[in-house]
Amino acid sequence: MTDRARLEGTRMPWVSLVLRLALAAVFLFAGVPKLTNFPASRRSVRAYELFSYDVSNLIGTLLPMVEVALGVLLLVGLFTRFSALLAALLLVVFIAGIASAWARGLSIDCGCFSEGGAVSENATKYPLEIARDLVFLVMAGALSLRPRSRFSVDQALWG
Repeated sequence: MTDRARLEGTRMPWVSLVLRLALAAVFLFAGVPKLTNFPASRRSVRAYELFSYDVSNLIGTLLPMVEVALGVLLLVGLFTRFSALLAALLLVVFIAGIASAWARGLSIDCGCFSEGGAVSENATKYPLEIARDLVFLVMAGALSLRPRSRFSVDQALWG
């Protein structure tokens, strides 16, 4: 084994730990407030005007639960590869939703870390929101490729 491979082998679990905890924080900070305010979460999903009223309400109810569950799995490091892939999939959906709202001229707050809903036209932040989610997507992709991390349940169960 080369020195570089040995160094990478000892460094990558730490990098993966940082990615895992950062993504856990993202999904917990996004999901927990929505769990305490389902009406705002449902309103936020309805603002995208992508689904019927009932389907939007269902998504607005389930999404916070999925985000929190995903955040907890990432926090403890259980099923890390699966969790990172699910995070990446959700982020692709979020990016597509934001891009769709922008392309259709809707003036909404994405609702990612807030109550979402309609905002004035000059208050939209679509490029910033998409760029932020792209960074999170790269993080999730990297974690799915290298899911072994320090201080994880995966490590304790499967080595």
